Amino acid sequence: MTTISLCMIVRDEEEVLARCLDSAAGIADEIIIVDTGSVDRTMEIAREYTDQVYSFTWIDDFAAARNYAFSLASSEFCMWLDADDVILPEDHSKLLELKNQLAEVDTVMLRYNTAFDAQGRPIFSYWRERIVRNDSRALWLGAVHEVIAPFGKIIHPDIAITHRKEKPAAPGRNLKIFEGLLARGKTLSPREQFYYGRELYYNERYADGIKVLERFLADQGGWLENNIEACRFIAYCQYHLDQADAALLSLLRTLVYDVPRAEVCCELGRHFFDRELYQQAVYWYQAALSCHKDELSGGFISPDCYGYLPCIQLCVCYYRLGDMERAIYYNEQAGTYKPDSQAYLDNQRFFAKSALAVAK
Repeated sequence: MTTISLCMIVRDEEEVLARCLDSAAGIADEIIIVDTGSVDRTMEIAREYTDQVYSFTWIDDFAAARNYAFSLASSEFCMWLDADDVILPEDHSKLLELKNQLAEVDTVMLRYNTAFDAQGRPIFSYWRERIVRNDSRALWLGAVHEVIAPFGKIIHPDIAITHRKEKPAAPGRNLKIFEGLLARGKTLSPREQFYYGRELYYNERYADGIKVLERFLADQGGWLENNIEACRFIAYCQYHLDQADAALLSLLRTLVYDVPRAEVCCELGRHFFDRELYQQAVYWYQAALSCHKDELSGGFISPDCYGYLPCIQLCVCYYRLGDMERAIYYNEQAGTYKPDSQAYLDNQRFFAKSALAVAK
């Protein structure tokens, strides 16, 4: 059977580390934990699971810390998890089976589910290089939002890692790293420039975010999916700056790069919905329903945009347009995607009361 080293970097994770390691029990043949400066019980907890616990002086470089952890691995493959990740039981069983199927494989891409609805279903997901052959190609790049470029034979099994964050990241941490790189004269790669622009948005520096993301697009060196996301984040910045017309054009600009994504169609629908232009909103929500969800594109995916969300919004649009029949139809369609959705159930009760009132 293939051997796997679980390599983790941690810092002040006493609340979640045991949960993560318990969920991964039996998958890894060795566990390597690299601590980057904890002041809580993280290292003590780590030693309950492995004697391979190391310290690494933090240098504002996630790739450097992860590469150090990988350098300590002795197994055929390296796998990484963050301390607030969890392997759910159904995914745990699949991972155990996968260990027997890696002889000719170099990179295993697994879905990363990072946001969830009230029932715990993923509403935001993307693929990450999760298990890689332990050789010189397994190199982390990027001081922040670090990545290993997938290499060799790549597979995408139906397995997910679940991200269960219990506390927010240190505010401004990623932005500080990027601006430290720039202060030292570092030229950001296209990918780094994209993520720098996103961090500016998250830190409410909207005008700066637009400038960086526009420069990223102008340089024409970005990955297609990042180009589309850059247009979306420019639009988010513009909405915050009360530049709604410009934001609309930025969303439409995504069509320069590829066929419409349902996520963008839903945002276009929301643009018109918020302005009570319901016919235009209907057009884009219906367009979202016709979009193909490319599970292997590598881009960020919001599953609700490919069914539930446009249906529930179409219900409201048609109701406000006075078309009760279509409003009820699309609410029932939404219910086929999420029968326990509170919005769907509330609408259902509302329509039933309305019908009763008309009958009387």
